Order: sequence, then C-alpha cells, then structure tokens
Amino acid sequence: MTTERRHDIDWLRVLAIGLLLIYHIAIIFQPWAMFVGFITSEQPLKNVWKPMTMLNVWRIPFLFYVSGMGLYFAMKKRNFRQLISERTKRILVPFIFGIVAIAPLHFLIFQKFYHLPLSYYPHVGHLWFLGNIFLYVLVLSPLFLFLMKKEAGKFRKGLSSFMNKPLGPLTISVFFVAEAIIVNPQLFTLYAETLHGYILGLLAFFFGFLFVYCGKIFWQTVSKWKNLYIGLAAILFIIRLLVFETTSPGYLMAIESNCWIYGVFGFGYQYLNKPGKALSYLSQAAYPVYIIHMFALYSGALIILPLKIPPALKFVLITMFTFGVCYLIYEFMIRRIGFLRPLFGLK
Repeated sequence: MTTERRHDIDWLRVLAIGLLLIYHIAIIFQPWAMFVGFITSEQPLKNVWKPMTMLNVWRIPFLFYVSGMGLYFAMKKRNFRQLISERTKRILVPFIFGIVAIAPLHFLIFQKFYHLPLSYYPHVGHLWFLGNIFLYVLVLSPLFLFLMKKEAGKFRKGLSSFMNKPLGPLTISVFFVAEAIIVNPQLFTLYAETLHGYILGLLAFFFGFLFVYCGKIFWQTVSKWKNLYIGLAAILFIIRLLVFETTSPGYLMAIESNCWIYGVFGFGYQYLNKPGKALSYLSQAAYPVYIIHMFALYSGALIILPLKIPPALKFVLITMFTFGVCYLIYEFMIRRIGFLRPLFGLK
C-alpha cells in the first residue's frame, strides 16, 4: 500500500506548471493567438510551435492524472465530509475568487493592448481546470471511498496484477481512444470548457487515482518500460508531424498522449522521488503561480511586445518577466499575507 510522500509526483506537478507557463508564452508568438484570446505578437515565431504541439497533446491530461493521484493521498487522512470540506477550501474558494478577481485582470490588459473600451466581467479564463477538478471530486469520491475500504480486496489485487506488464498501462488508452472516437472533438487539444475536455479529464483523474491505489506495481512497471513508452510516443509524434502536419486523428493522439505520460511517470519515479528545500518551496508555490500566471504573462506582453527588438529576444524577456513577477507576487504577497493564502489554495 502506498502511504509515503511521493516527491516525484510533487516534482512532476511543479515541472508541469512551469511548462504550462512556457506553453502559454509560446502562444503569443503564433499568428492565431488572438482567436483564443491571447495578445498576439506582430512578429511570429512559428518554429516554436512544433515542440509545443508535442507538449500540448499530454500537458493537460497529465495534470488531471496528477490531480487524481493527489486525491488518493488526501483521502488517506479524511472521511467524506472532511474531504469535501478540504477540497472546497483548496479548490472551490480559489476558483470562485479567481473568476471574480484574477481572470478578469488579463482580459483588461488584453483590452488595453488593443485599445478597446475597458470593461470588467467575471470570467473562468484559464481557471476552468479547477472547476473540472472540483466536479470530479464530487462525482468520484463516493466510488473512491468505497475502493479505499476494499484495499485488501480482489479488485486491487487484480488491478495490481494487470499493471505488472507493460501492456497494462497501455491498455488504459482504450478508454481514451473510445472517448476520442465517440466525442469526436474538432481539436483533440481543445480542452477548456468542452465536452471532450470534461470527459478526457474525468478519465485521467479516475485512472490517476487507480494508479496510486494499486500500489508500487504500476510505478515499477512504468519505470522499467519508460523507454518503450517514450519511444512509442516519439514515433507517433513524428508520424503526426510528417504525415498529418501536427494534427493526427484523435485516437492516435490519445495513444500518443498516454505514452508520453507513462514515460514521464517512469522517469520521475526513478530520478525525482527525492525531498529537498527547493521542492518544498516550489510545490507550495506551483498552485498560486498557476492562478496568477496569465496576469503576469499579459503584463509582460503589454510592456515587451512594442519594443523594437527581435521576436526571439521578446520571447526570452516575456518568459523571464512572467516567472519573475509570479515569484515576486507569490513570495511577498500571497505567501506572507494571511488572508490571501486561502484565496490561493494555501493553508
């Protein structure tokens, strides 16, 4: 039974949030950025997008997997009432506060950049992810609590045995393939506020919980076969790049997504399951930084994009600005001001 603190999962969550920031910065330098509500650079960096498409196919499902894993550890210490109370404070409160006070900020900056009339309105923005997670907690917690009471039962033993072979985790992709075929999203990577995003997230959240629930077998399997999973993902990505011009059929992208994720879990389990002061700090900071990063990013774009410098340098400067402003806001405001902490999911 897995009860110890999993430092690799904490590290992977931190790295995923960091990659999310870079991904969002890259969108600014794509010609279509304005169509998804981003400030757009007049000087694009189209080549930046190719590696971003590799990341895009698994970055959000990965965070849903990790969130499901986190719920398992939360449930080890809490009954149903305590769990819902804790998740309400940690997820629902920041979600509502963010809709009212955080997400509108970068829309105001967007309006200022394009000289539009300034107007305020509450908006979900990038915080849609939190709404999904809270919904999954409400829907799946009764089932998860039932499974927790049966950890010595046949289901867990059977699941552990199933995950003992490399095909075990890969077989889970059948559910994601079915989702891609049945829902048939216009874009597989369009997760925000779509039926596809809700169902895909639900599947990843559910199986993330099960992977930790079944014990060390899953982690030993993905650690042993990590190169196989990464290799399969790389082949599918190359096919997607060369044959389909970055957008292959959804069922192929579903398989590729999970292969990347299992490979990353394998490498994380082998190399990142170590505590440290940096991890303690960054794991606390990751959630508030996710909430505020769009405001910092848009502020950087507002200041830096008008400069007469090469677009690659603008990309670097906006990246430095975004990470720097997020650090300053977290370190000197969110972390230190007591009444702000719960509004950003901190105790």
